[in-house]
Amino acid sequence: MESFQFQFEKLNAWQEARKLVTNVYRLLEKFPKTENYALCDQLRRAAISVPSNIAEGTGRMAVKEQIHFLEIAFGSLMEVYCQLQIAVDLGYITPDDLQKTKKEIFTTSKLISGLRTSKATQING
Repeated sequence: MESFQFQFEKLNAWQEARKLVTNVYRLLEKFPKTENYALCDQLRRAAISVPSNIAEGTGRMAVKEQIHFLEIAFGSLMEVYCQLQIAVDLGYITPDDLQKTKKEIFTTSKLISGLRTSKATQING
């Protein structure tokens, strides 16, 4: 059987963002059940938005649209970080949990930024 890959699956940014989703879900297991439909739900949506928007952007033909989806992914990534900081403030996760995840967020942010810069160069020459 032949192995096919979509374009986004080859992107390091998407691969790292996908790992981040898994790690965020693991952190959510530490949250109290009372947060299941509040902060947990918001964190899930923001985390899933990162790789999803990277993937969706690769399906767009116009480079400006691709950049737009990368910007949405980056914004969602910052939202994840902010919400994890709040989770530390509330005592749901430890500062060490945040630091480990912050490294992943930083790596992913650099990869998304690099992709965006590369796309912008295609437009601006």
